[in-house]
Amino acid sequence: MDLNLRKAILANVSDNSQDELEATIVDAIQSGEEKMLPGLGVLFELIWKQADQTKKKDLVQLLATGVQHAGA
Repeated sequence: MDLNLRKAILANVSDNSQDELEATIVDAIQSGEEKMLPGLGVLFELIWKQADQTKKKDLVQLLATGVQHAGA
């Protein structure tokens, strides 16, 4: 069986509004379920591909700050 997880996740959210996408992200984070991590990864990949260099630097800075706080 050839399961393309990335395509399945994208198909699942392809018709979602911005509010629905936000709810999906919030639900995935609040649930804390490991099974949600691949979906968040796919959504992050979409953000990364759409971001210009300035936004990418901002994202990395936010990530670095988050990592530091998570380790504290």
